[in-house]
Amino acid sequence: MSSLKAERALFSYPKYWAECYGTAPFLPTTREEMDALGWDSCDIIIISGDAYVDHPSFGMAVIGRVLEAQGFRVGIIAQPDWQSKDAFMALGKPNLFFGVTAGNMDSMINRYTAEKRMRHDDAYTPGNVGGKRPDRAVMIYSQRLREAYKGVPIVIGGIEASLRRIAHYDYWQEKVRRSILFDSKADILIYGNAERPLVEVAHRIAAGETMDTIQDIRGTAVIRKEPIPGWRGSDSTAIDKIGKIDPIPNPYGADDVGCSKSEFKQAGIDLKAEAAKPITIQPARPKPWEKTYVKLPAFEQVSVNKPLYAHASRILHQETNPGCARALFQRHGDRYIWVNPPAFPLETHEMDDVFGLPYQRIPHPSYGDAKIPAYDMIKTSVNIMRGCFGGCSFCSITEHEGRIIQSRSQESIIDEIEQIRDKVPGFTGVISDLGGPTANMYKLRCTSKKAESTCRRLSCVYPDICKHMDTDHTPTIDLYKKAREVKGIKKILIASGVRYDLAVQDPRYVKELVTHHVGGYLKIAPEHTEDGPLSKMMKPGMGAYDQFKELFDKYSKEAGKKQYLIPYFISAHPGTKDEDMVNMALWLKSNDFKLDQVQNFYPSPMANATTIYHTEMNSLRNIKNNKEQVPVPKGARQRRLHKAILRYHDPSGWPMIREALRSMGKANLIGKGPNCLVPEEGRDEKAHKGAGKGRGGRPALTRHTGFSQFKKANTKPKVGGNRQRAAR
Repeated sequence: MSSLKAERALFSYPKYWAECYGTAPFLPTTREEMDALGWDSCDIIIISGDAYVDHPSFGMAVIGRVLEAQGFRVGIIAQPDWQSKDAFMALGKPNLFFGVTAGNMDSMINRYTAEKRMRHDDAYTPGNVGGKRPDRAVMIYSQRLREAYKGVPIVIGGIEASLRRIAHYDYWQEKVRRSILFDSKADILIYGNAERPLVEVAHRIAAGETMDTIQDIRGTAVIRKEPIPGWRGSDSTAIDKIGKIDPIPNPYGADDVGCSKSEFKQAGIDLKAEAAKPITIQPARPKPWEKTYVKLPAFEQVSVNKPLYAHASRILHQETNPGCARALFQRHGDRYIWVNPPAFPLETHEMDDVFGLPYQRIPHPSYGDAKIPAYDMIKTSVNIMRGCFGGCSFCSITEHEGRIIQSRSQESIIDEIEQIRDKVPGFTGVISDLGGPTANMYKLRCTSKKAESTCRRLSCVYPDICKHMDTDHTPTIDLYKKAREVKGIKKILIASGVRYDLAVQDPRYVKELVTHHVGGYLKIAPEHTEDGPLSKMMKPGMGAYDQFKELFDKYSKEAGKKQYLIPYFISAHPGTKDEDMVNMALWLKSNDFKLDQVQNFYPSPMANATTIYHTEMNSLRNIKNNKEQVPVPKGARQRRLHKAILRYHDPSGWPMIREALRSMGKANLIGKGPNCLVPEEGRDEKAHKGAGKGRGGRPALTRHTGFSQFKKANTKPKVGGNRQRAAR
């Protein structure tokens, strides 16, 4: 049981009076549907950039059903025409507030490739049609709502709002933008998984509170002119010096871990005097982070000063543990963004209640037979947990869901499998995934309550697995076994990424996985082979991959199965030199892997790797006396080169690779020998130019962000699409 526990359970509030209307088969999307339910109005209206799919993998459905379970009448306006306010008035004026989300994906990542080229499809739209949501959807939707109904509270949330809660680097404009609260003109922002803070916001508004009094809820951010009364502050430089960024204190010491001496002084605690007192019993020492905020450098400073931006990013990432996080306070002009500490994670019984709500598990009937690719991908998958303690620097999960693992009970998961079997049209007996952000962190947790509530590490598994981290995969193994015994289930596949450095700590898990849950191919993500980029990714070296592959091959052979590992790699990640890409390509060639699809690193807002990309500073470590200039592949030419090197077998990239190899003094890698990367220019090369090219004469891109997909040369055909790392 986690030591991080909220004061109030999610479903413990007295239900709102509208509970008498009961449960809607689908949350209404039109006035006609409201009339059929007997509603004269909605209490809450959710605006979403995704099509409405009443399924627990779609954020607007989860939030809508959770609010409905609290007694509120909830309507949904999905993918409204944002050209005018009219579409936003389809359900009338809500009695309490509007909730706004861009959807399961960030609208900019959904719309543009890593090369900033526009996509023409959208997996979250009927018919896979692109352009049904605006760029910066949260901002545009909120502005249209202000035009439609002045004075109605607007609550923004979801991945897009969550990753823009403070001043942040924007890859598409190549500049630092303000907190999205200012640009959207919303009243309050909810970051992370929204259930707990949103339910509190809803009940407080329903009780008659105004937005200017709803300022202190965990997991929210608001705009203020001054700190909340009763909170004491400290400047961020007292915690992490500019130019002398202090190492994070030992997270497994006293309860006051992570707080500077100046904060004890402000709290009236004399450490020397306390140590000298000849007493045997001492009262509990006050926790300096409680009712404490950290004043970050202002937007006007971080927007022009890269060291200050890196500093602010370090502070934000250190203040993500709900047990010891302080509020953040950042000036934007004459006002401030106030970010309350993160919400406490959901307990297992709360997770069960959320996933046990009456979802129809299908798209809204108004879409008819139109296919929604994102739904087709997950309709027979089951989300068993949230959060990730891996801390990969390029990933948005930590910034959104946090590092605390929130797991459902085995009974709840088995019940959902049975619902899929009984309700999903055309079910074939195959569950496509039991997973979440990762496949094998289910019920893994910190074994020390003190460490769990005070730790400020960025990762529980990098550079090594923490001694307090539980690596016993027994709960996951038992779940897999129980799931494959469900009547009517032919196969349980695991499609979520396996954290292989954890898996090798418990070979029993690898055996269960390989023997029963691999459909010929298993995707894992080493991300790179070289130490330079791996250290900036906060990923383990290839030694863990080799250990996992050895176990994978062993148990595949014992099971009498011919199965393959499909490794993912990131190109052009901060910390990557051209030589690193060449070495990785040589590793691929030596292991007989040929690239199928490539995607360069995509700098998503607020990720640690994005900070490194923008500042070219190693903000992951102590900067004192650190003269390290992080190599960052920028510019179209270098990023194209890194992609071309990974596609070393594609003739269209050979001229660029040859030029690069010669400039690096590696001309010996050009030729026909087994140790060569590309051949000399041949007579027939012109005939090959253009082969495998996509739009614009460049190698075709994958649909999603951040990863490369491979197939084993001369084996079976390629496997499905890439993964989208942005957390839901």
